[in-house]
Amino acid sequence: MHDHDHDDHHNYDHHHDNRYSDMQARVKALETLLTEKGLIDPGAIDAIVETYERKVGPRNGARVVAKAWSNPEFADWLKRDATAAIASLGFTGRQGEHMRAVFNTPDTHNLIVCTLCSCYPWSVLGLPPVWYKAPAYRSRAVIDPRGVLAEFGLVLPAQKKVRVWDSTAELRYLVIPEQPAGTEGLDETSLADLVSRDAMIGTAIAGSSKISAAGSPEALP
Repeated sequence: MHDHDHDDHHNYDHHHDNRYSDMQARVKALETLLTEKGLIDPGAIDAIVETYERKVGPRNGARVVAKAWSNPEFADWLKRDATAAIASLGFTGRQGEHMRAVFNTPDTHNLIVCTLCSCYPWSVLGLPPVWYKAPAYRSRAVIDPRGVLAEFGLVLPAQKKVRVWDSTAELRYLVIPEQPAGTEGLDETSLADLVSRDAMIGTAIAGSSKISAAGSPEALP
């Protein structure tokens, strides 16, 4: 885990184009070859991806956050033993066996990264976005977290501390974002609709977007 409290941030030019990365091109070529040989069904692959992106997660994580917002006892449990609290909702298993929940506050914003590879809690967040696995994000999130957050459109007050947590194979993190003002009377289902995947990684705030696998930079320069 790395703590950072930066007084300023830097903006970087962010370019997009339609070219595949080397890895994306290889995956696409392999998928095409296996499909042509009748060894895989593209529809089945799409269904698996859809399940992990939108059903297995990040909706599961959004339910965890919504329950923490609406139930102080559950929030306390989540702080003490996130693995057990999350498992009580039925969310456990692959890459989510050991969890820690970190809570955003008016004074502190949390950001999750895996500096060595791409450790990520699939059971509550689904498949990791491409940018989470990119070397640029993995290095710059630690060196210049405010600059990275600014590229995602999130500019934090200078007085707010940014705390960066480094996920490992032994321990993965879930950000519990601050509850948007004026939503205290909503039920858990409505609250969960306010929680995006990116808010649970720390690159967005709750209420800024609906749950989606899209909407974030897919690669940082």
